[in-house]
Amino acid sequence: MLTGKMVRVRYAREHIIPQYLDASDPQWLLVAEQLLGIFRSSNSVTRGQLEEEIDDLFGALPQPQVHQGLAKLLEDRCEFEVQSDLPPEEVREAVFMAAARTRQALLEQIGTTFSRHEVLEAVARQMKTEPAKVEASLFADLKSEQRLTQFSDTTPDRLLQRYNVALAQAILLRSTGVDIVIRGETPALYRQLLRQVKFRRLICDVEMVKANAYRLHLDGPLSLFSATQKYGLQLALFLPTLLLCADFDLNAKLRWGTERKAKVFQLSSKDGLVSHQAETGAYVPPEVPMFVEMFQKKIADWEIREEAEIIPLGKIFWVPDYRLVHRATGQCVMLDILGFWRRSSVERHLQLLRENADRPFIIALSDQLNIEEADLDGLPDNVVRFRNMPLAEEVAKRATQLLL
Repeated sequence: MLTGKMVRVRYAREHIIPQYLDASDPQWLLVAEQLLGIFRSSNSVTRGQLEEEIDDLFGALPQPQVHQGLAKLLEDRCEFEVQSDLPPEEVREAVFMAAARTRQALLEQIGTTFSRHEVLEAVARQMKTEPAKVEASLFADLKSEQRLTQFSDTTPDRLLQRYNVALAQAILLRSTGVDIVIRGETPALYRQLLRQVKFRRLICDVEMVKANAYRLHLDGPLSLFSATQKYGLQLALFLPTLLLCADFDLNAKLRWGTERKAKVFQLSSKDGLVSHQAETGAYVPPEVPMFVEMFQKKIADWEIREEAEIIPLGKIFWVPDYRLVHRATGQCVMLDILGFWRRSSVERHLQLLRENADRPFIIALSDQLNIEEADLDGLPDNVVRFRNMPLAEEVAKRATQLLL
């Protein structure tokens, strides 16, 4: 994450426009490669020495904010540890006490001078070690003295892409409210987005704009009375998941600068920011498309669509896998295939459906989950059990019964 001093923007009236880098620019690719070279060759180097080397190479160049930002992102990929033969706090206490006693004695001896080396030797004898180890351990736990033990490597173009995302994240930390419109995504990706909303504990309202298009309104950190820094970080960490969407628009209201002036930040899929986060919600087991194919071939009365719908279930949201549309009447039945969930998650999901579902739905439930019939009490007659793959005829039959 970039710090406030590293944020590069320009202004167009009330709009904040980030100064993104061109990830294909040879000049910036060279800078990124040089920085990566420093980190790759700095194993066991102290943090302070690493910063000095970066400053020597880039400190006098224009646009220091960019170099500092890129270096900060690489530092975030590092692990630093305190490496010391002796406990630094105990060594400091012993050295400072010995130095104080020595200075007190010198006040009584005119003509003598203070010797740092003699103090270190005295402490070394006391601790039964060598003066060099005492000196090396004295401030080993300071941040600047921590040593690099591990670096997670990347490529120059990915570093530049990560910089652009980090710049947008830093801007969102100043938001009072964020509106996001997402269009045409799969149920799997909508579920991933909503899982992130829940995991990040963001305050979110969802509204349907049109078919398979939704507006998410997220409170910004500056709209809250407390814990704004922590909440703002969670909001910023949500952005990489949003960037997985193919078609979205984000509009954030900001309080910018020391005077907290009202500003606007806009971001869309057209800006080309590349997420560094994996798409975890889009995996579909091969049995599912096989079921869809069989349904399309065998069932004439019903159409199966992957058109997503976000449905409130109490305080959370439900995104069914499919929508079954009756060709003659246009009526819909939602379909969820729960063959690849953890049992505990299935049980929670069934409970939420019992309490909150307000439209026709079918649950296709795998026998591999070992859900007992008693666990299905309270649900309408709309649960289809299956072993390997749901039967298209059985699903269509249950859907028709729900419309009677």
